[in-house]
Amino acid sequence: MSTDILSTVLDTWKAAVDAHEPERVAELFTEDAIFQGLHPYSVGRDGVAAYYDAQPRGMTADYRIVETRRLAQDVVLGYAGVEFAFTDRPTLPVHLSVVVRRAGDRWLIAHYQVSRL
Repeated sequence: MSTDILSTVLDTWKAAVDAHEPERVAELFTEDAIFQGLHPYSVGRDGVAAYYDAQPRGMTADYRIVETRRLAQDVVLGYAGVEFAFTDRPTLPVHLSVVVRRAGDRWLIAHYQVSRL
C-alpha cells in the first residue's frame, strides 16, 4: 500500500518535471516542505518552484522505488533511485528520499532530499 501511495505521488511529480511545469511540481509539496535538491535547501513551495524553474527544458526524470515504510497512518517514507536525463549532457543518477503526508484527500511531499550516487 505504501508503495502505491509513493508511486502515485512520484508519477505526478515526474509528469510535471518532464513537462517543465515548476508551479505544478511545487503544488505536490506541503506549504512548509523541506526541499533539498542539488543546490542549497529551501522551505516551502516557492523554493521548489524556483528550483525546477531553473532546470533546463528537456530535463526528464525516471525513478525506481527502492523502499517504502508506512511511518504512521498519514505518513509514508520513500527511497528511490532517480535518473535525470538532459538534452545536452550525460544523465545524472541520484538517490531520493521523501516523506509524503496525507493532506485531506491528497498525498503531498513534506520532505525531499537528493544525494548523488
